[in-house]
Order: sequence, then C-alpha cells, then structure tokens
Amino acid sequence: MASCAEEGGCPSDYIAVAISFLSLILLLYRSILPFVIHKFSRTKGSGFWIPVFQVFASFNLILSIVMSVDLLKIKRRHWWQSCYIWAVWIEGPVGFGLLLSCRIVQAFQLYFIFAKRRLPPMRSHICLPLILLPWFAGAAFIHMKQPLNNHCHMGAQWVIPVVSFHTLYVATLVTFTGAIRHIEFRFNELRDLWRGIVLSASSIGVWIAAYILNEIHEEIAWLQVVSRFLLLVTSSILVLAFFSISSSQPLLSQISLRRREPLKYETMGQALGIPDSGLLMQREPSQAIDPNEPLDKLLLNKRFRQSFMAFADSCLAGESVHFYDDVHELGKIPVNDSVRRIYMTRDIIDKYITAGAPMEVNISYRCRQDILMTSDLAHPDLFNNALNELLQLMKMNLAKDYWSSTFFLKFKEEVSTRSDSHEMEPITGWNFSPRLSGVRSADDPFHQEYLTKDSDHGSGNTDAV
Repeated sequence: MASCAEEGGCPSDYIAVAISFLSLILLLYRSILPFVIHKFSRTKGSGFWIPVFQVFASFNLILSIVMSVDLLKIKRRHWWQSCYIWAVWIEGPVGFGLLLSCRIVQAFQLYFIFAKRRLPPMRSHICLPLILLPWFAGAAFIHMKQPLNNHCHMGAQWVIPVVSFHTLYVATLVTFTGAIRHIEFRFNELRDLWRGIVLSASSIGVWIAAYILNEIHEEIAWLQVVSRFLLLVTSSILVLAFFSISSSQPLLSQISLRRREPLKYETMGQALGIPDSGLLMQREPSQAIDPNEPLDKLLLNKRFRQSFMAFADSCLAGESVHFYDDVHELGKIPVNDSVRRIYMTRDIIDKYITAGAPMEVNISYRCRQDILMTSDLAHPDLFNNALNELLQLMKMNLAKDYWSSTFFLKFKEEVSTRSDSHEMEPITGWNFSPRLSGVRSADDPFHQEYLTKDSDHGSGNTDAV
C-alpha cells in the first residue's frame, strides 16, 4: 500500500481512471450523437463553440488530475510531464477555469436575453477570453513562484488563495443564475445552471479536503489513496453533469438520442407550442389565388405560402420566404408572453439576421443593426422593416417567375380539385397547440401531453375546406 500510495498504481487508482474514462465516453456520446443520429445541422457562433470548449475543458481537467496526483506509475522524465504543465496550466486555465467560464458566459447571455430582453453587449468570443484572463495570470504567477513539490502538492499557504479563486468563479455563476431565477424557461436552462453550481461547489469541497489531507497527512498511505480516488471520481461526475447545450442550442437539447425515435420538435415554433406551427390544418382555406393581389396578402394563405416557399427553395433563394414564415409564426404568440416571444425571436436572429447565419437574409445594414441592437427582443414590430425590404425583393424577383412556374400550376390544380370535390383533408404531422407538445415524460418543459398521429382521428374529426 505504501509503495503504490507514493508512486501510484493502486487498484483504486485504476478503478478511478476507468470511471473517468467512462465519463468522457458518455460526454462524447451526449455531445456528438444528436448530430450523428438526426443529422442536425451545425450552428455557427457561440451556440456551437461553447459546448465544444466545454468538452475540451472536461478532457483537460480529467487528464490533468490523472497526470498530477500520482494515479498511475509515471516517471516524470520529460518537461511535458512537469507538475506545472498539468497541475497549474492544464488543470487551471484550460481545465476547470475554461469549464466554469463557459457556463458563466452562458448565464451572462441568458441574463441579458431574458432579463434585460436584449442581446448581450459583448460577443462570446470576446467575453470568454476576458473571463479566462485571470486564470492565465494566476497560472503564470504560480509558475514563477514554484510552490509545488515533487508530488505536485502545494504548501498550506497556497491552498487558501487557490481555493478562494475557484470559489470566486462559482460565486459569479451563482450571481448570474440568481438574477434569472424568476424566468420561466422552457428548456431546463435554469435547472442545468443550478446543477452545475452544486456540482462545481461539491468538487471544490472535495479538492479542499484532498489538498488539506495530502499536505497535513502526507505520511498516511491509505489517506493519500482515498483522497485522490475521490478527487478524480468527483471530477468525472462534474464534467458529465456539468455539460449542457440547453442554453446555447435549446431546440437541439430536446431531441431524442435514440435512432428509432423521431425528432420531438423540428422547429422552434413547434417546441414553443405555437398553434398549427409548420402544419397544413383541415381548416386552412383552399381559395383561388388572384395574381393581381399584393404579395404580402397572398402570403397570409398558408397553402400559397408553402407552394411559394417550395419554388423559392428550388431557385436556391428561399431564405426570404422562410424568414417571412417564421415571423408569421412569431405573430401568433401573445404580446404579453414575452418569454416565448424571446425564444422565437432569438431563433429567428440566429437563423436569418446575424452575419454568417445559416439562412442569412439580404437586408440593409441599418435594418440589421436595428434588430441586433434592439432594447426589447419581445417587441411586436421588431422585424417589420426587414419584412418590408424582403417583400420588395420577392416582388421584383421571385414573384414574377413564380406565376409561370410549374409550382403555381400545381398549386392552382390542387385548389381547383379541392373546390370541386369538397374533399376532407386529414391532419398530417403533429397537431401542436398552446396546450400540446411532443414530450410524454416528466421532463416536458411545458408539462403537457401530446397527440400522436392517428389516421382514424384525422378522418373522423375534420372540417370541410
């Protein structure tokens, strides 16, 4: 026991390493599988990179603990095996520091978006390095002072400043989380933040105990073995439970990780329970279309809008119509329901407005900045100017070609067929309403039930169109 306690390689050490390896595999499973199974498109910006940094920091934290607390029989013969590389730089700035800083950035974003109802004044690629800067400064200071012994333990006079520094960041996360505790989030963002706070605080507690026990009772072999076992296992639980994409990609956080199960939500409108979001319902009118009517009036007809959207997509110019459709869905949310409106607005901005967005629309710089710099993300007229600009573009380009396209001929034929035969149209897809959603379990963010596809129900409860 005494030999392996000093040099590493005790049975409990290998068990702790196996647990940490398993936790990292599960972490990769949670972070990568949604994209592999459902072919979910990768978002740009902080919505993608912050979760990636969380995974990177988790690997660094676990690996640094394995390398620095003598879990394995590793002779430190090379410079890259130095205690200061692993116990100071990798475990600090690019390990626990980066992991906690990512969560602080997410809480910072949620605070401004939902509490202040505007986009954060500082982009995440600027905010994250600024939050990390003290970690790098602290690591450089420790490296210069050289307080570590050959077992990567630091003296008692260093334990209190180091632990206090870790606690300061946890307190910062608590502050931002407490400021948004009154918001009725729809995708478990607040729950995930509190879970991260509890786990990070617990890890710091274990680290404090491990530091104290290692320093004061370094001669007690079994105490050394138990303390480093608890340190690695606690950190393994931390990195697995700390990871969350609900703040950065709320829609992605709701999809199932099982290949056989369909996507719970395909759009943000469905996830928010917007009535008839993305669906053609039986009550949707099949009225004749007059090409001489204004385009903005024609687009109010959902059947025409979907036909026009399909034509625009075939021309590789469907962004404007998709934008119109999403803004139309936003208009169905009551003005006093600010949380759902902000969710939908944020989704629209990420998809269409920000530079480099997946479906970035062609609007003027001034109009784009008015949206990005708005003081109220829930304002009902936020996208009006952008809609007017895009409607003018669609009138000059897409609309003229649409009337002579096969898409319009097919649409006109379908309208004529429905008008002549008075057929009943069954419901296709999910029937979402303010009280219906696609989750059965207790984790449903709306605490609702949902209707499954049922052809008998659709044919027996339809209205004439």
